[in-house]
Amino acid sequence: MVGDLLRTRGRVLPMSSVPLEIEADVLGLDPLAPDELCTLSGQATVAKSRATVQSIRLIPRLPRRPEAVTAIMEADNVVLGPGSWFTSVIPHLLVPDLAEAILTTQARRILVLNIAPADETDGFTASRHIELLAEHAPTLRLDVVIADQRFAETDRHLEGFVASLGGRLVRADLAVRGGAALHDTNRLAAVFSEVVNA
Repeated sequence: MVGDLLRTRGRVLPMSSVPLEIEADVLGLDPLAPDELCTLSGQATVAKSRATVQSIRLIPRLPRRPEAVTAIMEADNVVLGPGSWFTSVIPHLLVPDLAEAILTTQARRILVLNIAPADETDGFTASRHIELLAEHAPTLRLDVVIADQRFAETDRHLEGFVASLGGRLVRADLAVRGGAALHDTNRLAAVFSEVVNA
């Protein structure tokens, strides 16, 4: 829908030439040792764990697809998110050549925060989501961060965290009606249209 609105065409490019596995360091996995750091492997395992994810990495670390790097370098806009933070958003910053492309592209870098924390980031503030990106990619710079008004309004640190990465915060009513933590595609498309045409 966003593509139609912006009159874009695209293709899906994998970020790696080989299958990758997500490995996470978590706290609270063992109720008898809640402060013990444990390791979980696999996207589904990490995504569904009730333990608190501290950091993630990809195994193996190096492979990437040259055409994905080229696409990022040639793009007008690069969008990260929304999605599962540790298993869908951050992994793009963990493939070295892909991360370097995201960090050095002349494209506008746009981050879309989820409507609310869920599963692997349950209980995290909006600014903690930004902080996690910075912890995994310390040199990351952003131009725009799009956040749902309700998720952003209770976080007094969010605007400062976004600014520390060079970005500006765009708040809007983005949630579907009915209480589900999902983006309304029409509202999100309208915000994208304003951001990319600014």
